[in-house]
Amino acid sequence: MTETTSLAQVRPLFLVALIIATAGAVTLALMPHPPSVGHISDKWQHMFAFGTLTILSVLAFPATSLLRIGERMSFLGALIEVFQSIPSLHRDCDVMDWLADTLIIVAVLTVIVLFRRLSASAPAAQPRRSALHRRA
Repeated sequence: MTETTSLAQVRPLFLVALIIATAGAVTLALMPHPPSVGHISDKWQHMFAFGTLTILSVLAFPATSLLRIGERMSFLGALIEVFQSIPSLHRDCDVMDWLADTLIIVAVLTVIVLFRRLSASAPAAQPRRSALHRRA
């Protein structure tokens, strides 16, 4: 059985932020000469981008399985690396970049799982739910 997401399960503001952030990250990743970001290493830039994209994905699609979000984010990282191997882009395809992407994706999703579990075991006196919780 396949999992589907209805529009009622999508948070539009976070979806727009996710689209903009994804477009920006992919554009920067595929530019022949991206702008310099100071002394921040390429791996840290990858981790920052994919950490942000993962958080925005969870916020935009709260009813979607975290495993599915992680798989899709990791696939995007792998796809970027494949495209960076195109000679005319003058970029380097590096499997370690994809591993850095996947590492931060797993770390962010692990924190979200822990947060959800801790929140679920908290007393029911707090009806207010944060944006990281699933909608019922």
